[in-house]
Amino acid sequence: MYKIAVLPGDGIGAEVTAQAVRVLEAVGRRFNREFTFTEGLVGGAAYDAAGTPLPKDTLELCLASDAILFGAAGGPKWDSLPAHLRPEAGGILSLRKELGLFANLRPVMVFSSLENASTLKPEVVAGVDLLIVRELTGGLYFGKKFREKLPDGGVRAVDTLEYTANEIDRIVRVAFDLARKRKGKVTSVDKANVLESSRLWREVASAVGRDYPDVGLDHMYVDNCAMQLVKNPGQFDVLVTENMFGDILSDQASVLSGSLGMLASASLGGRTALYEPAHGSAPDIAGRQLANPIASILSAAMLLRFSLDMGKEAGCIEKAITDVLNLGYRTADLMEQGKTAVNTVEMADLIIERMLG
Repeated sequence: MYKIAVLPGDGIGAEVTAQAVRVLEAVGRRFNREFTFTEGLVGGAAYDAAGTPLPKDTLELCLASDAILFGAAGGPKWDSLPAHLRPEAGGILSLRKELGLFANLRPVMVFSSLENASTLKPEVVAGVDLLIVRELTGGLYFGKKFREKLPDGGVRAVDTLEYTANEIDRIVRVAFDLARKRKGKVTSVDKANVLESSRLWREVASAVGRDYPDVGLDHMYVDNCAMQLVKNPGQFDVLVTENMFGDILSDQASVLSGSLGMLASASLGGRTALYEPAHGSAPDIAGRQLANPIASILSAAMLLRFSLDMGKEAGCIEKAITDVLNLGYRTADLMEQGKTAVNTVEMADLIIERMLG
């Protein structure tokens, strides 16, 4: 019996998470696995119901579960709230912090059937298979922040970028351990020509690299990395970087796969790991079954692989997705001429059919 906490959150989060749960239920039927799913409130939905984006009951549910399947948080409805009550900062960021989830893994793999879905040339994205490892509990997002009035009547805002050597060491080691199981190359991304925190980052990454003589290491400034991701993404294997750089670069990398709706993620390092699609809540299409559920379903596959040690079951999901895409089925974000349009539920139906067929 595996206990899965399900936190649908806001916007399209509820729609895509429901399909990921259906896929996990299909895994249970095919492989004789038993899962229990318990829903909890988080984000804007939690604020509306309980006055806080992260209720105590939700945190306790997560701590008592084997893994967490998360949807999305936020939307214009809650943008005027104080920072600590907003769905993003007070919800998902607080949840990561409370659970000690310091390592975010965002794989970017270009399915061969989607090479034409990217805005980049097919020959640029063909065969891309990289992994972005993002530090998740430090940096600007969690450093001291404040505003103050100036004598001239103006206002100054301050966000503090802080990292300790230990925080850097642990995330870089995650990247090296993963690279050992892949192509054996780590690219550490920083801004060491400008930022003191990045200079420390580079020093620590270099020191860790000496403990992994079988893994190659190179350093790259974040601005150059952003350019290289669209110019020559095939050069990368594992990229490791700090919180904000990783947030930006992983969203940029979505263009390689054709859509943010294809990017899954795992947040590891604490008592209970959390799995979520990389996309946001997309309130403009919420409730219309237009969202691509594949990122959420791929996140469920990561849940099986990393939290429950079910590599075979995860592979079954991934193969089913590959087969459905090869057959030409597409949600709106991936639609191209000559393909068959399907909605959120229909895409999940097709994936489940391939898994059980």
